[in-house]
Amino acid sequence: MTIIDQGGDAQAANLIKDTTTQTFVKDVIEESKLQPVLIDFWAPWCGPCKQLTPILEKAVRDAKGKVKLVKMNIDEHPAIPGQMGIQSIPAVIAFVNGQPADGFMGAQPEGQIAAFINRLTKGAPGGPDELLAEADAALGAGDPSTAAAIYAEVLRDDAANIKAIAGLARCYAETGATEQARKTLALVPEARREDAAVKAVQAILDLADQAQAVGPVAELERKVAADPLDHQVRFDLATALNAAGKRAEATDHLLEIVRRDRKWNDDGARKQLVQLFEAWGPADEATVEGRRRLSSILFA
Repeated sequence: MTIIDQGGDAQAANLIKDTTTQTFVKDVIEESKLQPVLIDFWAPWCGPCKQLTPILEKAVRDAKGKVKLVKMNIDEHPAIPGQMGIQSIPAVIAFVNGQPADGFMGAQPEGQIAAFINRLTKGAPGGPDELLAEADAALGAGDPSTAAAIYAEVLRDDAANIKAIAGLARCYAETGATEQARKTLALVPEARREDAAVKAVQAILDLADQAQAVGPVAELERKVAADPLDHQVRFDLATALNAAGKRAEATDHLLEIVRRDRKWNDDGARKQLVQLFEAWGPADEATVEGRRRLSSILFA
């Protein structure tokens, strides 16, 4: 059975609409006195317009009423864009309090549009905590570009925001830009180095360094198969698997070391698991399952 969310559809229709020369003043000028309004100048023949529009619409819906989107087909309604000096499309102009306040030309990536809307609506209800939550959600959904743009937006207003610094560093780390991640993390004062978000990014960087020193996964797997009691090789394999994004497999091998020889390398396998959990975050499925399995071994 399909359930239609009529309330959601109505809300979306209220946030996004088409306008004409005759309704421009009501839809844009007057409406922008209540909240910011984006007007998207487009035409059916414009390829970049077709790329931009769905990204714009998604960003406006994600803003949950803080901004509205009005679209104008310049072929059908050339007077307004002509008066505003619009010479190329797509063109997006933001109106606030009845006046043009900001804008951009050409297709833009989702992260840049999200940052643009955040900058435009920063005086609206919802402060840095809400923006940080949005950024965390984007990063958790595998969209570091959008997350990075939002973290950067928070830092424009508060350059010392530790969560935003750590979040931006994590975006760099998770996309392989480890040097940029280190430079960003260096902005954290020494007194805040023990913050959970900061330690998590540091753990990611430390694990990346370790992964550089071990061999390829296939070679390590052959060595473990040849000698299952070689804990160092199994440890290295777990490190390589984690770097390859195979969290469950990495956990399996470290737990196997703990199971066979808890005291090996000064409890090294358990300590490595703790570092992995720190890097992945407490809510990650691999962390939750890994902690459960580790506890069952330690406290059996």
